[in-house]
Amino acid sequence: MNKSHQYVVFTIDRNRFALRLSAVKRVVRMVQLSPVAEAPRLIAGMINVQGELLPVVDMRRRFQMAERALSINDQLIIATARGRGLALIVDAVIGVIEESDERVTAAGDVLSGMRSVDRMLKTEDGIVLLHDLESLELEWPISTEFVR
Repeated sequence: MNKSHQYVVFTIDRNRFALRLSAVKRVVRMVQLSPVAEAPRLIAGMINVQGELLPVVDMRRRFQMAERALSINDQLIIATARGRGLALIVDAVIGVIEESDERVTAAGDVLSGMRSVDRMLKTEDGIVLLHDLESLELEWPISTEFVR
C-alpha cells in the first residue's frame, strides 16, 4: 500500500512548487521587510511574526530565477526548517494537495545535479517540483543583531 503526503503548492512565475504541509505553519500576505546587513544571498530581509524574528528567503534566488521587485500581492509561507522558523517569498499559494508516493519521482532520476528540487510530483495537470526546506544552505541561526 502506497503512503500519501499532503503538500502546499505555490507558484513562482508559471512554475509550480510544493512543500510538505508538515513544514508549513501558515501563509500570510507580503509585509515590509527589514534589511539585514551581511545576510546570506538568499535572505531578502527579516520580519517579526508574533515576537519571533524570521529570516525571509527569496525563493526566486533559491531556484535561480529572474528577480523582480516585491509586490503587495506576493505571499509569505511561514515554515520550519531544521527546527527554526523562516518565511519564504512566493508569488501565490494555490492550495493543499494530497498525493501518493507512487506519483513522486526523485529529481536525480530525471536530471542530475538538481540541488533546490529533490523530488517531482506528477499530477493530472502537470508537474510540481517538491522542495525540501532542510536542504536550504543557510547558516543557523541567522543573527538578528544586524537588523536595521
